[in-house]
Amino acid sequence: MPKLKTHTGAKKRFKLTKTGKVKRAKAYKSHILNKKDTKRKRGLRQATYADKTNVGALKLLMPYSK
Repeated sequence: MPKLKTHTGAKKRFKLTKTGKVKRAKAYKSHILNKKDTKRKRGLRQATYADKTNVGALKLLMPYSK
């Protein structure tokens, strides 16, 4: 059986934690930042976890992540 390929886009965007959660960055932090207030931008810096409905699909994209 051949090795499975890791999805390179998912590899760059998500990390798997030791407990099996999928860690991700928040969206809306890349451009048009002058209309967003400082408090909102500061909150967007914090990492968060992917929704449990997407975790299964994300783990299939990254088969060898620990």
